[in-house]
Amino acid sequence: MTADTQNPFHICPRQLRRNLDRAATSYDDASMLHREISDRLLERLELVKLKPRAILDAGCGTGRASAALLKRYRGARVTALDLSEAMLAQAGRKQKLFRKFQRVCGDLAALPLAPDSQELVISNLALHWSNDLDQVVSEFARVLRPGGLLSFSTFGPDTLGQLRAAWATVDSHNHVNLFVDMHDIGDALIRAGFADPVLDVEHLTVTYNSLDELLRDLKATGEGNASAGRSRGLSTPRQLAALAKAYESNRNADGLPATYEVVYGHAWATAPRQRQTRNGETLVPMDGLRTREPDR
Repeated sequence: MTADTQNPFHICPRQLRRNLDRAATSYDDASMLHREISDRLLERLELVKLKPRAILDAGCGTGRASAALLKRYRGARVTALDLSEAMLAQAGRKQKLFRKFQRVCGDLAALPLAPDSQELVISNLALHWSNDLDQVVSEFARVLRPGGLLSFSTFGPDTLGQLRAAWATVDSHNHVNLFVDMHDIGDALIRAGFADPVLDVEHLTVTYNSLDELLRDLKATGEGNASAGRSRGLSTPRQLAALAKAYESNRNADGLPATYEVVYGHAWATAPRQRQTRNGETLVPMDGLRTREPDR
């Protein structure tokens, strides 16, 4: 996904920050799904022989994973980074007297960190807010030391498909954000110079008694619509009634399902072999060039 303000699915940073700020105090109570995915992401680190001394929690939210990383990797320096100052304020409440992490307000596409300063970058459900996936992944590669690990989760294209289809019967606005396909993420990792990327997908379904419950959860976790093509006014009672009627066609014995496609991935940082200049010209060191013997 590239940064194109004419794209109706372009994420508006100001609206995204506003959504996250508003959700900061309600996030922990409403984020059952986010917690489950975070736990599964952290469990995957148990399979990796890594003892990082410097860790970045990129898109830390209220800091639950940051606190868990401090507990797991004793003596490590953990940096909790988020776009929302309100989320970081809530994260501060999860710190212990002798177990504190650094809190930094920043954008994933322009990390305020030095090159080669991290040995582990973990990011739970933050990549799908990026307008420029290549830029974000390149930033992860920049701050990771060679041999460092990137581990992440994000939402894939099937996420909230029921809600997207129901809204399509009501109006032509974007009501559900666009999510990036697993294969596109893998390609971005390769372009950024990561080695041995491994990605997999699982589908999780959360059921609700009513559509109102789903919409409240999305708002309470900051997952509301932040795209340029969103409707700028409040939905009318007639529109909401039509939406609820359309969504009811999905009801099963358990209730109203909301499906989430979750993409997990990890990849290893390598020594930088090339650097992109501002004018788009790529510079490649001479020792990185391979020659081919002429045919005889």
